[in-house]
Amino acid sequence: MRTLVVDQSGNGDFRTVAEAIAAAPDHAVERTLIELRNGHYKEKITVPASKTNLCMIGESRDGAVIFYDDSVSTLKPNGEKMTTFDTPSFTILAEDFYAENMTFANSASRLEKRGQALALHVEGDRAIFRNVAILGHQDTLYTPGNGRQLYDRCYIEGHVDFVFGSATAVFKDCELHSLDRHNGFVTAASTDESQPYGYVFLNCRLTGAAPPATVSLGRPWRPHGSAIFVHTWMGSHIRPEGWDNWRDPAKEKTARYAEYGSVGPGAESAARVEWARYLTEEEASALTVRSVLEGRDGWNPEEVRAAVI
Repeated sequence: MRTLVVDQSGNGDFRTVAEAIAAAPDHAVERTLIELRNGHYKEKITVPASKTNLCMIGESRDGAVIFYDDSVSTLKPNGEKMTTFDTPSFTILAEDFYAENMTFANSASRLEKRGQALALHVEGDRAIFRNVAILGHQDTLYTPGNGRQLYDRCYIEGHVDFVFGSATAVFKDCELHSLDRHNGFVTAASTDESQPYGYVFLNCRLTGAAPPATVSLGRPWRPHGSAIFVHTWMGSHIRPEGWDNWRDPAKEKTARYAEYGSVGPGAESAARVEWARYLTEEEASALTVRSVLEGRDGWNPEEVRAAVI
């Protein structure tokens, strides 16, 4: 495995993350490892589709930080404002990307009312994030396309639709923190009707600001949006109704929302919306990282970690 070291102080192969990514081989079959030393790297980065099998491991989760501050209030060179999809601090288009022990952030401040500001855009298939922090406010993590993604022991924070998109993604042992107490939404799935799963949360924690309870588990960005919470601890910031129809009752007939075995003050079931369902024990036990993500190629994320570490 080829290793490239990024260190802002100059004691590595490169001072910037962008330089290291550019130096990684294109269409690689074997892994290229980028070791990211602690530092705050203000860089707006895209990992192009050609940079396959790229692995980034930081010195520490809270110390190795990649961030930028674009938002829908930022002006392009032509004077027009950016769209939501122009704003990510870090974009991944390549397949088989792996990240561990680092932070992706968008520092655009909500106090300045700068609106949508993405921290991380993940589009490549078979992406893995372990012990990673993803920090933003509105639209923090964007997962478009039909790729598969694993988030293991990650911390993700935001307020409005802060996990959104159409990919199939498993969140295992993660904390999802709602920053504000007013009208928040953890997920906004746009899952394609042909996909069996959208977002699957296993043994996670939903934390947030103190009551009143005004944060929804999700709302369907597209009609067949899918999100499932299994054995998840839910704080008192979660609305008793659980889910929101995005002001469109027609989506209640197609959205695929479910829960099983959740606990905590926000997990009360009596007031949940009637159009979401509770899984059976058999259905819930069948949901594992591998069963959700293996696909036609039999992908096993645990084998990937063994190969990297």
